[in-house]
Amino acid sequence: MTTPLRGARGPDLPYELIAGVEPCPGGWLVVSAKLQGITMSPEQPQVIRTFTDLLDYRPPFAVLGLHLPIGLPSDATPGGRSCDRQARKILGWPRSTAVSSPPSRRDLKAWESGDSSVHGLSAITRALLPRIAEAYKDIGSYHQRTIYEVHPELGFYELNGDQPLLYSKRTSAGKQERMDLLRARMPGVERVLTAKLRGARLEHLVDGCADLWTARKIAAKAITRLPENPEWDSEGLRMELVR
Repeated sequence: MTTPLRGARGPDLPYELIAGVEPCPGGWLVVSAKLQGITMSPEQPQVIRTFTDLLDYRPPFAVLGLHLPIGLPSDATPGGRSCDRQARKILGWPRSTAVSSPPSRRDLKAWESGDSSVHGLSAITRALLPRIAEAYKDIGSYHQRTIYEVHPELGFYELNGDQPLLYSKRTSAGKQERMDLLRARMPGVERVLTAKLRGARLEHLVDGCADLWTARKIAAKAITRLPENPEWDSEGLRMELVR
Protein backbone atom coordinates (compact mmCIF):
# COMPACT_ATOMS: atom_id res chain seq x y z
CA MET A 1 0.00 0.00 0.00
CA THR A 2 1.23 3.50 -0.83
CA THR A 3 1.45 5.77 2.20
CA PRO A 4 0.06 9.31 1.84
CA LEU A 5 2.87 11.82 1.33
CA ARG A 6 2.96 14.72 3.74
CA GLY A 7 5.30 17.10 2.00
CA ALA A 8 7.76 17.52 -0.87
CA ARG A 9 4.95 17.83 -3.41
CA GLY A 10 6.97 19.55 -6.15
CA PRO A 11 7.76 23.17 -6.96
CA ASP A 12 6.57 25.84 -4.57
CA LEU A 13 3.97 27.30 -6.89
CA PRO A 14 0.33 28.25 -6.27
CA TYR A 15 -1.98 25.37 -7.12
CA GLU A 16 -5.14 23.62 -6.05
CA LEU A 17 -5.06 19.94 -5.19
CA ILE A 18 -7.99 18.06 -6.69
CA ALA A 19 -8.71 14.34 -6.89
CA GLY A 20 -10.96 11.58 -8.06
CA VAL A 21 -11.65 8.94 -5.42
CA GLU A 22 -12.68 5.31 -5.89
CA PRO A 23 -13.45 2.80 -3.13
CA CYS A 24 -11.13 -0.17 -3.63
CA PRO A 25 -10.06 -3.33 -1.78
CA GLY A 26 -7.24 -1.48 -0.02
CA GLY A 27 -9.39 1.44 1.10
CA TRP A 28 -9.70 4.53 -1.07
CA LEU A 29 -7.86 5.05 -4.34
CA VAL A 30 -6.93 8.71 -4.76
CA VAL A 31 -6.08 9.93 -8.27
CA SER A 32 -4.93 13.47 -7.59
CA ALA A 33 -3.60 16.35 -9.64
CA LYS A 34 -2.24 19.83 -9.15
CA LEU A 35 -4.41 22.40 -10.87
CA GLN A 36 -2.64 25.64 -11.82
CA GLY A 37 -4.96 27.88 -13.79
CA ILE A 38 -6.23 25.66 -16.61
CA THR A 39 -3.28 23.27 -16.42
CA MET A 40 -3.84 19.97 -14.62
CA SER A 41 -0.85 17.80 -13.73
CA PRO A 42 -1.77 14.29 -12.55
CA GLU A 43 0.27 12.96 -9.63
CA GLN A 44 1.24 9.44 -8.68
CA PRO A 45 -1.94 7.73 -7.44
CA GLN A 46 -2.11 6.30 -3.96
CA VAL A 47 -4.30 4.14 -1.77
CA ILE A 48 -5.36 5.73 1.51
CA ARG A 49 -6.55 3.23 4.09
CA THR A 50 -9.40 5.08 5.80
CA PHE A 51 -11.94 7.75 4.90
CA THR A 52 -10.84 9.72 7.95
CA ASP A 53 -7.29 9.86 6.57
CA LEU A 54 -8.72 11.09 3.28
CA LEU A 55 -10.52 13.94 5.00
CA ASP A 56 -7.43 14.79 7.09
CA TYR A 57 -5.00 14.74 4.13
CA ARG A 58 -2.53 17.62 3.97
CA PRO A 59 -2.39 19.77 1.99
CA PRO A 60 -6.17 19.53 1.85
CA PHE A 61 -8.04 18.80 -1.34
CA ALA A 62 -9.91 21.72 -2.87
CA VAL A 63 -12.24 19.31 -4.68
CA LEU A 64 -12.90 15.57 -4.35
CA GLY A 65 -14.92 13.75 -7.00
CA LEU A 66 -16.11 10.74 -5.00
CA HIS A 67 -17.61 7.66 -6.64
CA LEU A 68 -19.82 6.76 -3.71
CA PRO A 69 -23.44 7.64 -2.91
CA ILE A 70 -23.72 10.83 -0.87
CA GLY A 71 -27.21 11.24 0.46
CA LEU A 72 -29.35 8.15 0.96
CA PRO A 73 -33.13 7.77 0.78
CA SER A 74 -34.79 6.86 4.06
CA ASP A 75 -36.43 3.79 2.54
CA ALA A 76 -35.80 1.66 -0.52
CA THR A 77 -37.06 3.38 -3.67
CA PRO A 78 -37.56 1.57 -7.01
CA GLY A 79 -34.89 2.80 -9.40
CA GLY A 80 -33.02 4.64 -6.66
CA ARG A 81 -32.80 8.40 -6.30
CA SER A 82 -33.79 10.94 -8.95
CA CYS A 83 -30.11 11.49 -9.75
CA ASP A 84 -29.61 7.76 -10.40
CA ARG A 85 -32.56 7.63 -12.77
CA GLN A 86 -31.43 10.74 -14.64
CA ALA A 87 -27.89 9.39 -14.99
CA ARG A 88 -29.23 6.15 -16.48
CA LYS A 89 -31.35 8.09 -18.96
CA ILE A 90 -28.30 10.04 -20.13
CA LEU A 91 -26.13 6.95 -20.55
CA GLY A 92 -28.78 4.85 -22.25
CA TRP A 93 -28.88 1.10 -22.53
CA PRO A 94 -26.64 -0.82 -21.86
CA ARG A 95 -24.25 1.64 -20.15
CA SER A 96 -27.09 2.64 -17.83
CA THR A 97 -26.61 -0.64 -15.95
CA ALA A 98 -23.38 0.81 -14.50
CA VAL A 99 -25.46 3.11 -12.27
CA SER A 100 -26.57 1.09 -9.25
CA SER A 101 -29.20 2.23 -6.79
CA PRO A 102 -27.74 3.03 -3.35
CA PRO A 103 -28.92 1.41 -0.13
CA SER A 104 -31.53 3.19 1.92
CA ARG A 105 -30.76 4.49 5.39
CA ARG A 106 -32.86 1.63 6.73
CA ASP A 107 -30.79 -0.91 4.74
CA LEU A 108 -27.52 0.57 5.96
CA LYS A 109 -28.60 0.52 9.62
CA ALA A 110 -29.78 -3.08 9.28
CA TRP A 111 -26.46 -4.12 7.74
CA GLU A 112 -24.49 -2.31 10.45
CA SER A 113 -26.50 -4.14 13.12
CA GLY A 114 -25.45 -7.46 11.63
CA ASP A 115 -28.59 -8.26 9.64
CA SER A 116 -27.33 -10.17 6.61
CA SER A 117 -30.82 -10.53 5.14
CA VAL A 118 -30.96 -7.06 3.56
CA HIS A 119 -32.86 -7.60 0.30
CA GLY A 120 -33.19 -5.80 -3.00
CA LEU A 121 -29.62 -4.53 -3.32
CA SER A 122 -27.46 -5.20 -6.35
CA ALA A 123 -24.26 -7.20 -5.91
CA ILE A 124 -22.26 -4.01 -6.52
CA THR A 125 -24.14 -2.04 -3.87
CA ARG A 126 -23.92 -4.90 -1.39
CA ALA A 127 -20.14 -5.08 -1.89
CA LEU A 128 -19.89 -1.32 -1.25
CA LEU A 129 -21.77 -1.40 2.07
CA PRO A 130 -18.58 -1.46 4.21
CA ARG A 131 -17.20 1.59 2.37
CA ILE A 132 -20.54 3.44 2.51
CA ALA A 133 -20.83 2.76 6.25
CA GLU A 134 -17.25 3.93 6.79
CA ALA A 135 -17.79 7.18 4.91
CA TYR A 136 -21.06 7.92 6.70
CA LYS A 137 -19.33 7.87 10.07
CA ASP A 138 -17.50 11.06 9.06
CA ILE A 139 -19.28 12.82 6.24
CA GLY A 140 -21.60 15.72 6.95
CA SER A 141 -23.48 18.26 4.88
CA TYR A 142 -20.65 20.79 5.26
CA HIS A 143 -18.31 18.41 3.43
CA GLN A 144 -20.41 18.91 0.30
CA ARG A 145 -18.61 22.19 -0.25
CA THR A 146 -15.61 20.16 -1.41
CA ILE A 147 -16.81 16.54 -1.83
CA TYR A 148 -19.14 15.79 -4.72
CA GLU A 149 -20.71 12.53 -5.82
CA VAL A 150 -19.59 11.60 -9.32
CA HIS A 151 -19.83 8.56 -11.57
CA PRO A 152 -17.00 7.48 -13.89
CA GLU A 153 -19.39 6.45 -16.69
CA LEU A 154 -20.75 10.01 -16.78
CA GLY A 155 -17.16 11.24 -16.98
CA PHE A 156 -16.40 8.92 -19.88
CA TYR A 157 -19.64 9.97 -21.57
CA GLU A 158 -18.33 13.55 -21.66
CA LEU A 159 -14.79 12.52 -22.59
CA ASN A 160 -16.39 10.74 -25.56
CA GLY A 161 -18.16 13.84 -26.85
CA ASP A 162 -21.41 13.24 -24.97
CA GLN A 163 -21.75 9.78 -26.44
CA PRO A 164 -22.05 6.51 -24.48
CA LEU A 165 -19.14 4.12 -24.82
CA LEU A 166 -19.43 1.00 -26.93
CA TYR A 167 -18.13 -1.60 -24.49
CA SER A 168 -18.50 -2.53 -20.84
CA LYS A 169 -15.57 -1.60 -18.65
CA ARG A 170 -15.42 -5.24 -17.56
CA THR A 171 -14.22 -6.32 -21.01
CA SER A 172 -10.74 -5.92 -22.48
CA ALA A 173 -12.21 -3.78 -25.27
CA GLY A 174 -13.95 -1.59 -22.72
CA LYS A 175 -10.79 -1.01 -20.69
CA GLN A 176 -8.89 -0.14 -23.88
CA GLU A 177 -11.65 2.19 -25.06
CA ARG A 178 -11.54 4.11 -21.80
CA MET A 179 -7.75 4.28 -21.62
CA ASP A 180 -7.58 5.58 -25.19
CA LEU A 181 -9.99 8.38 -24.30
CA LEU A 182 -7.99 9.30 -21.20
CA ARG A 183 -4.69 9.35 -23.08
CA ALA A 184 -6.21 11.58 -25.75
CA ARG A 185 -7.80 14.07 -23.37
CA MET A 186 -5.70 14.10 -20.18
CA PRO A 187 -1.99 14.90 -20.61
CA GLY A 188 0.14 13.13 -18.02
CA VAL A 189 -2.42 10.41 -17.33
CA GLU A 190 0.02 7.65 -18.26
CA ARG A 191 1.69 7.83 -14.85
CA VAL A 192 -1.66 6.90 -13.33
CA LEU A 193 -2.59 4.15 -15.77
CA THR A 194 0.78 2.41 -15.41
CA ALA A 195 0.97 2.66 -11.60
CA LYS A 196 1.25 -0.58 -9.62
CA LEU A 197 -0.55 -0.26 -6.31
CA ARG A 198 -1.38 -2.77 -3.63
CA GLY A 199 -5.10 -2.69 -2.98
CA ALA A 200 -6.24 -1.21 -6.32
CA ARG A 201 -6.56 -2.72 -9.78
CA LEU A 202 -6.38 -1.24 -13.27
CA GLU A 203 -10.16 -0.77 -13.43
CA HIS A 204 -10.01 1.35 -10.27
CA LEU A 205 -7.25 3.50 -11.78
CA VAL A 206 -9.21 3.98 -15.00
CA ASP A 207 -12.38 4.97 -13.14
CA GLY A 208 -10.39 7.22 -10.80
CA CYS A 209 -9.07 9.15 -13.81
CA ALA A 210 -12.64 9.75 -15.00
CA ASP A 211 -13.54 10.94 -11.49
CA LEU A 212 -10.57 13.33 -11.66
CA TRP A 213 -11.84 14.67 -14.99
CA THR A 214 -15.12 15.57 -13.30
CA ALA A 215 -13.28 17.04 -10.29
CA ARG A 216 -11.53 19.40 -12.69
CA LYS A 217 -14.90 20.50 -14.07
CA ILE A 218 -16.13 21.08 -10.52
CA ALA A 219 -13.10 23.27 -9.78
CA ALA A 220 -13.84 25.25 -12.95
CA LYS A 221 -17.51 25.64 -11.91
CA ALA A 222 -18.52 24.01 -15.19
CA ILE A 223 -20.71 21.19 -13.92
CA THR A 224 -24.24 20.03 -14.54
CA ARG A 225 -26.20 18.83 -11.50
CA LEU A 226 -28.49 15.84 -11.61
CA PRO A 227 -31.17 16.80 -10.77
CA GLU A 228 -30.92 20.56 -11.30
CA ASN A 229 -32.72 21.11 -7.99
CA PRO A 230 -31.34 18.37 -5.74
CA GLU A 231 -33.29 16.42 -3.18
CA TRP A 232 -32.09 16.23 0.43
CA ASP A 233 -31.91 13.20 2.66
CA SER A 234 -32.96 12.95 6.30
CA GLU A 235 -29.47 13.98 7.48
CA GLY A 236 -29.33 17.13 5.33
CA LEU A 237 -27.13 15.71 2.57
CA ARG A 238 -27.83 16.60 -1.06
CA MET A 239 -28.79 13.59 -3.19
CA GLU A 240 -27.22 14.57 -6.48
CA LEU A 241 -24.70 13.50 -9.10
CA VAL A 242 -22.53 16.07 -10.87
CA ARG A 243 -20.99 15.78 -14.32
